Amino acid sequence: MPYRRLPNTDKARIAALEKAVEMEYKYSKFELAASYKTLNEARSFLNKFKTAYSRYHYSYGEQIKYAGKYQSLVRTARLYVSHFIQVLNMAIIRNEIKKEHRVYYGLDINCTTVPDLLNEADLLSWGEKIIAGENRRVSQGGSPIYTPTIAKVAVHYDIFKEAYHCQQGFRQNASRSLALLSAMREEGDGIILDIWNQVENYFSSLPMEIRMDKCREYGIIYYYRTGEKKA
Repeated sequence: MPYRRLPNTDKARIAALEKAVEMEYKYSKFELAASYKTLNEARSFLNKFKTAYSRYHYSYGEQIKYAGKYQSLVRTARLYVSHFIQVLNMAIIRNEIKKEHRVYYGLDINCTTVPDLLNEADLLSWGEKIIAGENRRVSQGGSPIYTPTIAKVAVHYDIFKEAYHCQQGFRQNASRSLALLSAMREEGDGIILDIWNQVENYFSSLPMEIRMDKCREYGIIYYYRTGEKKA
């Protein structure tokens, strides 16, 4: 026995609602299998749902489109910050810079390793500390590090920082859009279920195959179980 199943994707929900509201243009008010009130509610909801759907996919698309460029900027900034810390540590080993000056950079004075920079938030934090620390040390008479210079590090760090906040904006927009879309799904499923129940009830006296064809006009989709054969 064929069975129906509510849509489980947003595209399928939109398709089901569009199919149902189209019937208003095909039949008169007195021939509709679902009430005019319900179909009018479906049309109003459909417009809002399609708008929310489009906004989410636009926001998500912008996030993905920017992601490639963003990751490239992250890698470059990480390279410069990491390289600067390595050069600083080598200068300390050669006694060109006092190890106590590591505190200017937020580093432990006895630690010779590079901090973990894999996390973007950590890279943002350490980049700021390293730039401030080098400027402080040089302002007190210390010799600047040249390979790379802190100015070069700062250029790539600032580009990364701007991109970081931009990407965070894309992520937040996509997250808000998805939350709004998700909150609407239950209401949409309720409307679709109401329409389908009304339609099946309206055509309940017809033979099964004719009834199913009539119901399909309103967007109801029937499935056959494994081993069942379509007529």
